[in-house]
Amino acid sequence: MKIRFAAVHDTDNLLKYDRHISGQELEASINMKRVYIAEEQDVFIGWLRYNLFWDNTPFMNMLYLLDGYRGKGNGKALVRHWENEMKALGFGTVMTSTASDEYAQHFYNRLGYAAIGGFTQEGEPYELILSKKI
Repeated sequence: MKIRFAAVHDTDNLLKYDRHISGQELEASINMKRVYIAEEQDVFIGWLRYNLFWDNTPFMNMLYLLDGYRGKGNGKALVRHWENEMKALGFGTVMTSTASDEYAQHFYNRLGYAAIGGFTQEGEPYELILSKKI
């Protein structure tokens, strides 16, 4: 698997799958080098997008692998790559979140993330906030 920064030419492909961000915000994130693309043999297989929580802590907003590429270590490799990049930038902690009814919480636990709190939005499952020292 190859991991690279997203480029503007990736915007349409990302927006095809990522319904949680506007095109304008995605382009801003791409320009700030806050989106990583995962490829296998030059084929798009997924991405990781982050921002800064409290303007000072990297927060993974989106980790997604296309069907057929999950359960093969690609997500773990993508997260580890991001964590190494954040550590190289001088950050000591990273964060993410996931709905309490999703399997992702177990994935993050295996990677060393611990629940530090959460919240409930009306009509939605409890959202776990997870953190990890890197």
